[in-house]
Amino acid sequence: MSMITAPPLLLMFLLMIPGVAMVMSVREAPILPLIFLIMIHGVCSQRENVIYSPSHICALNNSSVIMNCTYTFPTERQIRKVFWTKTLEKVNGEHPDLSEDPEYSQRLQYLGDKQQNCTIRLSHVTLKDSHEYYFRFITDKDNVKWTGVPGVTLAVTDLQVKSPERVTEGDSVRLTCKSSCTLTDRATFIWYRNSQPLNVGIIENQLILWRVNREDTSRYSCGVDGYISPAVQLNIRYPPENPVISISPSGEIVSGDSVTLICSSDSNPPAEISWFKRGTFVGSGRIYSISKISSDDSGEYKCKSINEHGEKYSDNVTLNVMYPPRSVSVSISIIQSGQICSGDSVTLICSSDLNPPALNFSWFKENESSAVGSGQSFSALQSGRFYCQAHNQHGSQRSDAVTVTVHHGAGRNVIVIAATSGGLFFTIIFIIILFIMRKRRDDQTEDLTVKQISDPNEDSYTALDLKSTTSDLYDTLTTVHPRAPEDSCRTLDPQSFSKHENPSINRKMLQ
Repeated sequence: MSMITAPPLLLMFLLMIPGVAMVMSVREAPILPLIFLIMIHGVCSQRENVIYSPSHICALNNSSVIMNCTYTFPTERQIRKVFWTKTLEKVNGEHPDLSEDPEYSQRLQYLGDKQQNCTIRLSHVTLKDSHEYYFRFITDKDNVKWTGVPGVTLAVTDLQVKSPERVTEGDSVRLTCKSSCTLTDRATFIWYRNSQPLNVGIIENQLILWRVNREDTSRYSCGVDGYISPAVQLNIRYPPENPVISISPSGEIVSGDSVTLICSSDSNPPAEISWFKRGTFVGSGRIYSISKISSDDSGEYKCKSINEHGEKYSDNVTLNVMYPPRSVSVSISIIQSGQICSGDSVTLICSSDLNPPALNFSWFKENESSAVGSGQSFSALQSGRFYCQAHNQHGSQRSDAVTVTVHHGAGRNVIVIAATSGGLFFTIIFIIILFIMRKRRDDQTEDLTVKQISDPNEDSYTALDLKSTTSDLYDTLTTVHPRAPEDSCRTLDPQSFSKHENPSINRKMLQ
């Protein structure tokens, strides 16, 4: 029988295989039996080996990871133990078994067997689990042990949203979902705005926002397979809008209160606040405080909000400061417009500076507790010192007293009104005048005061003003005779009072 000689290259390959026993001469060996012998040898003499697929894994934090693994060993041996470890250093003569490690025992699941499969699942991975892991098995023959080196490398990563540091209203913005390593499995990215899914603008791991405005100021996050990144605030900058002033405390403002004005506006970055009263700058800052407010602080206020992108003024607000009566005073008015007749009444008028207007005015006679009149005006018909008191809901104040003296003579009354500041000086002057008037009356046949009236049935009227040369002395003397019949009233010539300078008496007497 003819023999087929093996090619030289095949013979060289056979010679390189360790442990191959050649019982025949290579030159005489047929080709088919040689191939059969090679196949048998491969089955019977397979060596220890471990294969990881893939050998590098990138996983998301808190996800589950499957490490695919296969291994081989000589068929004449039996597997006594299989386990995974993450160190090549031995402890007490052996590599630590992860299934016995408290940090892994509840999270590690062996999915393989003792034949070929050595796959495991590691759940709820964390950044600390980033490491290189090895599969190890021990056989029964001569206690042979084998570790698959190099192992499988696990990298655990978080998802993070990368956004521009500075975004202005009107810009287009690109947000990127990043990880520290490339995820092993092809990922489908999902984007969220304030935890609500977005369906537009997604291109792979990026979110595109076209021409953003202040309403796009939100928290954005991305996710893969249910794992969501921490949210990132998109900071969109824009000019101030709608500045509004609030007043604290709200409601009625009373003199002496502490009042705070607060200017609020929608702006980014926060606006600087300038304050104006009737167009005049009065302060800066978001808050404008007035301690112990007074009536001088009443008026219209507004604020200006300004940042690097623009400015805006608020509407005006009005501070209306309430305060009790002050500067209460008494003035004199004679009721009869255009002419003064004997018998005209003299009226005292109470004036005051207050807010709100007075609820009422009360008139008192000095040293008497009960009021003798009410209202802003009062007619004094008897002698005495009188003052008024103004009231509103915030308080009251009284005026200085004025002296009213009524003389009852033959057929006439003389009413003298004197300011309290006259003092002793005015009293002396008054006595002198009375003395002169009495002397003149005694020298004349008719009952006249200063100017004689030819008609004996017609009474006379004389007004006399006295003004001290000192600033603190201001006294008035007014004499009124009893009213004559209606046809005896006389219109006084305004020129006769032009030399007097007491506006509170003379001008009102001529009105």
